[in-house]
Amino acid sequence: MRLRHAYLGLALLGTIIPYWQAGPWLLEHGLDLPLFCRELFASRIGAFFALDVIVSAVVLFVFILSEGRRAAVPRLWLPVAATIAVGVSLGFPLFLYLRQREFEKSGAQRPR
Repeated sequence: MRLRHAYLGLALLGTIIPYWQAGPWLLEHGLDLPLFCRELFASRIGAFFALDVIVSAVVLFVFILSEGRRAAVPRLWLPVAATIAVGVSLGFPLFLYLRQREFEKSGAQRPR
C-alpha cells in the first residue's frame, strides 16, 4: 500500500468518526450554531478540547499554506475547507495525501 492511500484512508476515518457523534446532534438540532457553541463550551473539559482543536486548526492552516506552496501542492483550499467543514481529523490527512500525491507525480523523495 502506498503512503498516499494510508493518508486517504485516515482522511476517510477522520470524517466518519467525528460525524458518527455529530450526525445525530445535527439531525436533532440542525445547524444551530449558538446552541452548538453553548453545548461545546458548557464545561471546562469541553472548552479545553474545543480550544485545543481551534488552535490546532490555525496551526494546520499555517502549515498547509507554507508547506503547500513549498511543495507546489495544488488546490490548497481543499484541506482548508475540509478542516472548517469537519475538522483537523480530515484536513490534515487530506493535505498529507495531496502532498504525497504531488511527491509521487514529480518523483521527488518525501522530506525526512
